[in-house]
Amino acid sequence: MDKTFCNKLRQDFLKDGYILFPKFIQKNEIEKINQRLVELINTKINDMPAKDVYYEDINNKDTLKQLQRLFEYDPLFYNMMFGSRFQKLASILLDDNVIGKNIQYFNKPPRIGKPTPPHQDGYYFMLTPNEAVTMWMALEDVNSENGCVRYVKGSHKYGIRSHGRTETLGFSQGITDYGCPNDLENEVFHPTQAGDLLVHHSLTIHRADGNKSNRSRKAMGFIYYAEKAQVDKTAHEEYAKNLASELSKQKKI
Repeated sequence: MDKTFCNKLRQDFLKDGYILFPKFIQKNEIEKINQRLVELINTKINDMPAKDVYYEDINNKDTLKQLQRLFEYDPLFYNMMFGSRFQKLASILLDDNVIGKNIQYFNKPPRIGKPTPPHQDGYYFMLTPNEAVTMWMALEDVNSENGCVRYVKGSHKYGIRSHGRTETLGFSQGITDYGCPNDLENEVFHPTQAGDLLVHHSLTIHRADGNKSNRSRKAMGFIYYAEKAQVDKTAHEEYAKNLASELSKQKKI
């Protein structure tokens, strides 16, 4: 890729804290991904650990909302995560070699998909420096009715905000003081079509609407850490352990 073009991508990313790539992958690729997801859900989901499978209602398997670490369960998703155009893009935007950490499936089931609370992914990542990207790719058309992603432009420049517990499974921490004028004035959203890719910095504040429509809202997420970013492993493992225990006691997983 041309160096000048790569530099411009990175500067645009650093300016706003997010960047949109329309039609990052094509229709035939989306069809293949959706087909493979259906196969995985039909054949492997019962063998996946509870920590990798979330439902809006654990007693209703039609309310599946999230799958974690897809690269462990199917070679298609492994190849999307590692040595791919997604990894190359992450490396350009972070100006570093990157480490693939997770590839996820997200859905907000029709009419019951809950809002995603405002948060910063970097709060969960516990990195020094907090240099990482999350990629969100639409698998179908998404707008304000079925749960579009909303960013606070430029919010990655001001560090980690205060977070506290939420009741949203899969997003256990949310920003406690969200809603100040600076948040609302700078909030933006992009309706997306299948194959569109949104990429945001680990410190960018974002949220998503609930799904009020009769349509699903399916997407994929990719997480890459910059090679120079160091994880506080003790804190991260303790957080994950406590969260899993809490969710299990509440019979949410």
